Amino acid sequence: MKTIDLHNHVIPRGIVDAIAATPGRFAARVDYSTATTKIIHDQGYAYPLFPEFIDAQAKLSSMDKRGIDIAVLSTAPTMFFYWVDPQTATDAARLINDGIAEMVQQCPARLRGMGTLPMQDPVAALNELERCVKMLGFRSVEIGTSVEGIPLSDERYRALFRRADELGVFIFAHPYFVGDKCGLEPYYMTNLIGNPLETTIMVAHLSFSGRLDELKNLRILLAHGGGFMPFQIGRLAHGHEVRPEPKALSATSPLEHAKRFFYDTITHNSQALRFLIDLVGADHVAIGTDAPFDMGLQNPVGVIDAIPRVTSQERHYLCCGTALKLLGECS
Repeated sequence: MKTIDLHNHVIPRGIVDAIAATPGRFAARVDYSTATTKIIHDQGYAYPLFPEFIDAQAKLSSMDKRGIDIAVLSTAPTMFFYWVDPQTATDAARLINDGIAEMVQQCPARLRGMGTLPMQDPVAALNELERCVKMLGFRSVEIGTSVEGIPLSDERYRALFRRADELGVFIFAHPYFVGDKCGLEPYYMTNLIGNPLETTIMVAHLSFSGRLDELKNLRILLAHGGGFMPFQIGRLAHGHEVRPEPKALSATSPLEHAKRFFYDTITHNSQALRFLIDLVGADHVAIGTDAPFDMGLQNPVGVIDAIPRVTSQERHYLCCGTALKLLGECS
C-alpha cells in the first residue's frame, strides 16, 4: 500500500530568484544575512527557506523520513500573491507552476504537481488553469479560502469553478495570512485559530450560496481536516433548518454538502480524525503533512495507526485510495 500526501508545500527556485531580484514588486525580500535564509514579507511575516522548499532531492529525503511514497507539490500559501497587482500575480503563478513542473520532472514516479492561480484576476486565473492542465499535466490547483476578503462563492469565480469541474481538476482550498488578523495577533493565533476559521467560513459561503448545488461534481479538498467545520456542522445544519437566511439560496443541508468535500488528516488528534471519518467516510479523507511547516505531521502513517478502531479498508483510503481517486490514477 503506497502512501500519498496531498498537502505538501514548495517554493520553487524561480520565484525565490524573482523576489530577490525585485523585492519591491513582490512586497517581499529574501534575507541571506544569517545562516538560515529567510523570506520576509512586507506585512511582517517571515519564515526559513527550508531546502525541501526549493530542492527536489531534499523534498524526496523529507518524504522518506515521513514515510511518504508520493507527494503532490503545492506552493506555500504565502506565495499566492493575491495582494499584489494582477500582472505581478500572473507572472508569479507562472514562475511557481513552471518550477513545480520542473521539480516533478526530476522524479515523476514520486512527485505530482498542483498549480496556483492569480485569483485577483479571474480571466488570468482561468487561463492559468488551462495551462496547468493542458501544458503542465497538473490534476489539481491550490487556491486560498478567500481572495483578500472576497469569498469563493462570488460570481466572479463562477466560470473558473465550472471549468475546473469540466476538466476534472480538484481544488485544494488552503487559508492564508501574510500579516495580522484583527484580534488574533498574539500567541500565533492567526494560524492556530485563523486558518481553521477561514476554512469554515469558506464552506459556509459555498454551501449557503447555492454554488455547490450548481457545481454538483466539483471536488474540493479542505486543509487541516476541514478546519472547525466538521465539528460544528450540526450548528450550520440546524441554522439552515430553522432560519430563513441560510436557506434563501440553497435547499440543501450543509450536512449533505459536508459529505461532498474531501479532507486531509491534519487534525492533530486521533479522536477528531475518527469523528471526521465517521462523518464523511474514509473515502473522503487523505494524508496531508503540510511539510515542511511545523504545524504539519512528521509521522502521518503513525497518525493513521493511532485512529481508534481503524479498519484495513479505512487505512487503504486514507493512505492512497482517496488520493488516487482525486488524481484520477488507478489504485
